[in-house]
Amino acid sequence: MPIGRVVGLFVKGEVPGEPGLPKESVPELDLTPAGARGDFNHYRTEELHGDPDSAILLLPHELLDALREDGWPVGPGHLGENIGIRGIAWTEFRPGRTFRLGRAELRTTRECTPCERLQFLPYVGPERLAEFMRATLSRRGWYARVVRPGATRLGDAVDVD
Repeated sequence: MPIGRVVGLFVKGEVPGEPGLPKESVPELDLTPAGARGDFNHYRTEELHGDPDSAILLLPHELLDALREDGWPVGPGHLGENIGIRGIAWTEFRPGRTFRLGRAELRTTRECTPCERLQFLPYVGPERLAEFMRATLSRRGWYARVVRPGATRLGDAVDVD
């Protein structure tokens, strides 16, 4: 049973004319079956029609370290993650894993694939989008369903079954 820590919590409300990236850091998240309260996810809302299997995006922040080593100035919240975790290897993420953090429980459903919205990051733009999408392939995080709603805070332990 791997144990990690919540090192980042991120949301971005819907703001007309603004992209949803990067997401902004918050000290606590209220996780609901519809997603993180206060967060608007264009893909989940518009394309997936609120699919509960895509409620939350989890990201092991070690992947951000790897992207920075590859020369990308990516920071926490830049990839659209709602929850950044440290201490749990990427290889521990797969469909059906249960993550308990704070009062909430999540179940991973599928890997997140890079999308064209990444072009809104200031260091990507349309001209580097294809390159960044290749760089983030299999390094974009995992979608999860909220099995037990509740709050999670920075520093909370993350247990995985």
